[in-house]
Amino acid sequence: MIQNNNCPLHYTMNLIGTKWKPLILFHLLKGPLRSGLLQQEIEGISNKMFTQTVRELEKDGLISRAVFPVVPPKVEYALTQRGQSLESILKSLDQWGMDDNHTIKQGRFCCYL
Repeated sequence: MIQNNNCPLHYTMNLIGTKWKPLILFHLLKGPLRSGLLQQEIEGISNKMFTQTVRELEKDGLISRAVFPVVPPKVEYALTQRGQSLESILKSLDQWGMDDNHTIKQGRFCCYL
């Protein structure tokens, strides 16, 4: 998944720059979540895309997957230490979105309406 490139931003965007990865990582900042609950937090994600995305995040060492031997099966995802290191970036993106959305709602940028 990760390509060899000397540009740090290119490396980072290859790692977390899809539509769903930052959302999954952001929701895991609250702590470990069961698979079903995590998927419910991500509005609009299909089962297939959820599975593909969490597998990529796990492969890249950003999240961990724990399977509990119970019936029905319980799967829980959590941020790894590497994933937790993205906290300030994810929170900054969230804050920027809140601020920009507020600006748009006030009509400061009519071209976005």
